[in-house]
Amino acid sequence: MYGQESHTPLGQRGPAVWFRDRAGAWTAADRWPHLLEGWRKVQAYVALTKPRILLMLLFTALCAMLLAAKGWPGTRLTLGTLAGLALSSAGGAAFNMWYDRDIDAVMSRTRHRPLPAGQVSPAGALALSLVLLGASVLVLASWVNGLAALLSAAGYVYYALVYTVWLKRRTPQNIVIGGGAGAFPPLVGWAAVTGQLSLGAVWLFLIIFFWTPPHFWALALFKNADYVRAGVPMMPVVRGERAARFQSLIHAGLLLAVSATLPLVAPVGPLYLGISTVAGLAFLYSVYRMYREPDGRYLWARRTFACSLGYLPVVFLAVAASGM
Repeated sequence: MYGQESHTPLGQRGPAVWFRDRAGAWTAADRWPHLLEGWRKVQAYVALTKPRILLMLLFTALCAMLLAAKGWPGTRLTLGTLAGLALSSAGGAAFNMWYDRDIDAVMSRTRHRPLPAGQVSPAGALALSLVLLGASVLVLASWVNGLAALLSAAGYVYYALVYTVWLKRRTPQNIVIGGGAGAFPPLVGWAAVTGQLSLGAVWLFLIIFFWTPPHFWALALFKNADYVRAGVPMMPVVRGERAARFQSLIHAGLLLAVSATLPLVAPVGPLYLGISTVAGLAFLYSVYRMYREPDGRYLWARRTFACSLGYLPVVFLAVAASGM
């Protein structure tokens, strides 16, 4: 049974949602609440996958594929790789939200996420994560190759277990060591094309690895109260703002060095070198200004965070252009 019949005239809402009129047809007023509720549930599950971060991860993988293939690697291979990587990355994000739902609830930046907001059940989030991981391994192993599947699964494990479960709540070096989690996509993309890893793939990994600490520490500086309230031992919370600013400067310098030496290990040309050098110097300057900023002042921390968001797309676009 779909529900009792409504004696409400057509076009008016009855006392319940799923009702038929006397002619046996569903009314628009009865149908839309359920459709809207279903759509909101879909949106909540999509939000668990952190779509904006997911797009950046896929972009870096695609750029690595273009460089490794020295051109277009083929539509089937590209779609299979990106689909499999998207599944594992989305699964890792869902696991992170499942595990961190307690601290997300007390941070202003994250309290509106699906789990703290009660839009998704914890069991549903964990089930989604595991299903996505399994689907990723299946897609990559059958459509691409075993190494790509292994690296994609390793990225999931690194983010979910090494970073989220082990490091995040235990050490101010959480971002330094955990930065490798977001650096796996270029490895997956490179392995998908070549069936192996080379120094070029490792250098792309290192670019993201050294970019991650100044990116997150800049955010942690002007969101410091959030991390204190949640009890997350970020560098500015445990070691102080001065240490976080100095460590950010060190990592920005290492980032410039790694990006500038990519031509030694990968087939990138003068265009890449010029773009990456300008972008690296601009980012280093921003981090230096953040370092010089007095504690309690966050103008350049905010600017550095914004600059970091532009740095990776620019540099990896230059990588892709070298491949084409």
